Amino acid sequence: MDVKHDSWVFPHSAPYSVIDGASDALRALLTTCQKELPGAIFRHVHDVVFTTTSPNGDVVHFPTPLREQDVAVAIKALEACMIAAIANLQHGVRGRKSIEVDLDRTSCFLMSAYLCTIDGMDKANPKAKSRIPDTDLNEAQSVLYRRLSANLYETKNPGEFYHIHGSLNASETLKMIGLPPYDPKMVGYRDCINTIEKAVRNFTVAELEKKNQRYRQAGIPALTWKGFRGTSHGKTLLSLPPLTVRPMETSTPCVPFDPSGSRSALRGIKVLEMCRVIAGPTIGRSLAAHGASVLKVTSPNLPDVPFFQVDVNTGKHATALDLRNSAADRAVFEALLADADVIIDGYRPGALARLGYSPEVLSDLAQRRGRGFVYVVEDCFGGTGVPGAEWAGRPGWQQIADCVTGVAWAQGKFMGLAEPVVPPFPMSDYGTGALGAVAAMAGLYRRATQGGSWICRTSLCQYDVFVMSLGPLPAEEQERLRQVHDADFFGLRHSDSVDEVGRRALLSMKRVAPHLFKDEMMHTAWSTGFGADLTWPREAIRVSGLRIGHVRAARPNGFDAPGWEDWEEDEEITLCVDGDGDEVGPMLLACS
Repeated sequence: MDVKHDSWVFPHSAPYSVIDGASDALRALLTTCQKELPGAIFRHVHDVVFTTTSPNGDVVHFPTPLREQDVAVAIKALEACMIAAIANLQHGVRGRKSIEVDLDRTSCFLMSAYLCTIDGMDKANPKAKSRIPDTDLNEAQSVLYRRLSANLYETKNPGEFYHIHGSLNASETLKMIGLPPYDPKMVGYRDCINTIEKAVRNFTVAELEKKNQRYRQAGIPALTWKGFRGTSHGKTLLSLPPLTVRPMETSTPCVPFDPSGSRSALRGIKVLEMCRVIAGPTIGRSLAAHGASVLKVTSPNLPDVPFFQVDVNTGKHATALDLRNSAADRAVFEALLADADVIIDGYRPGALARLGYSPEVLSDLAQRRGRGFVYVVEDCFGGTGVPGAEWAGRPGWQQIADCVTGVAWAQGKFMGLAEPVVPPFPMSDYGTGALGAVAAMAGLYRRATQGGSWICRTSLCQYDVFVMSLGPLPAEEQERLRQVHDADFFGLRHSDSVDEVGRRALLSMKRVAPHLFKDEMMHTAWSTGFGADLTWPREAIRVSGLRIGHVRAARPNGFDAPGWEDWEEDEEITLCVDGDGDEVGPMLLACS
């Protein structure tokens, strides 16, 4: 892939090129995923142009030693190629398309939740809480002591660390290590950390693993990359591509895309999203940006992180159904399922199956209705059904994947520490969601050309394994990042919370890469659901002839009645996302 630089001259202080790194990552993705992706996608790879709106788009922005930007840009290029292939199939043409991937907007994508605002208030603003329905049902987010039950601590053996994770219910994790579920005296940040770490230090990693299993919690030891590769699970994931697309049943006929002339390539595709937090909902948000009708289904009895809904619910409808306890809600869900094209499952492996919606049940339903499903599964550890994937059934979240795969140790080493540190921002969440969106599109393409139902899988650990497999940034680039980012960020330690890591990283990013925070990087629109103006990052890709972007602002979980009909569109947003409209085009930096 030949690369050329136009328009901007970059300073010698920043010799590393994200464009070059993204080109390498794209080649690696195409190689590892070759059997999973339709051949039509490869016709568009040479049409990809990497662009930026600033003279600083081709440099690494984040204070991390890993090639997160490179990988995200490469995945976004795959997404663009996949939607171009679908559009050509949809309209019966084989022509080439102009494809642009904006580097700056991709960086915004990787920290999206930190850029979104509700009436001008960001995630860290305490007043924002009053504008969002409280889905923190177990006070796992709002009570600091309980929040810090999801954190990385040193164990009984010095130099060995374990990430306990109270998930969205801190009580069990705190009881597991001998602490009360609530402690009104624990209000200070450092006091909470010291109290919890003192309790964790009573146990070895092996003892915590046994307790973690008995209490069914989402904890994990922090391993180095070498240590992870030595585990059975690590060896298994190294043999897998970052995403898989496999047949689930092969008897149903081809289902063509809607040829009605809409320039949103997934118009007419109905998606049921069964997910919480970030990674899984990012899959649905990406599909919605291409015109799919994405209905997020959550239980009124299960918690979710409130502010994240401002971000990942963009472009969707959101309804609440109790599938565990309400026969009436199950009937409503099954009526929705009967018309759905895509199901996104972001829960612990087997959770939907226990509710009665296993891949086998979906295959039977597909055959009865004569139209296949695309079943997209996103989880933490990956490897479901693959021999040797010993941790496939474990629960987990972004920090768990980052700790077990060696990402946290790499971050700590970069910061000059002999200890792991969780990386800034939920980048593996967003990267995994982007992989899941590509997998979903590949499944839809297979369904349209081969028929059948398709099961598409990706995971947080598979994403991290791919990132780690590319190796760290060059030593001189890591040193440059240490020099340009705030010293306060490098004062973090292993036990600093993901919130504190994100807060310090954000302050440094605003100084180092201020262009990422400009108004032109964002959409702003009124949300009827929240009763507020929301802002969120613009989409990173443009494909000639297609509209890519959302046609409605986010709404809270459970806001909408369940159904596929009469979905509103915000005309002002629609005008902004027209790929051939009047939006100022980005400056070309490189092409392949």
